Amino acid sequence: MVKLTAEMKEAFAGMRIFPFATASKSGDPNVVPIGFCKLQEDDETIWIADNYFYKTRKNLDENPRGAIYLWGPEIKGCYQIKGDFEIKTEGEEYEKMYKMVKSMGDKYPAKALALMKITEVYQCKSGDEAGTQLL
Repeated sequence: MVKLTAEMKEAFAGMRIFPFATASKSGDPNVVPIGFCKLQEDDETIWIADNYFYKTRKNLDENPRGAIYLWGPEIKGCYQIKGDFEIKTEGEEYEKMYKMVKSMGDKYPAKALALMKITEVYQCKSGDEAGTQLL
């Protein structure tokens, strides 16, 4: 798997809402805003809480690949992070995520943990290096 650099981790920490893209098995795209998106200590795993997924969950069940995007006025750099997903609805990692989400408010259902193993990171700022693979 791929570990984020210090600069990428700083950009990740500055994000409040993460655009999260998935695609069905047939290639139909879907993008949703994610509020609970946490980089884990190993720097190669991201936890995303499934609070309100519908098409996103269907897509991940059919095609367990996805991408998040790091960019904003307060963010240094611009990165697209791609990875492979595993859905967890029980176990130690799911329980830990569930408690974290519920501590933010009981209105969040925390139905599942979408566990992303980072496989690639791309440059997405404009210029000659736009779209190049960084990791």
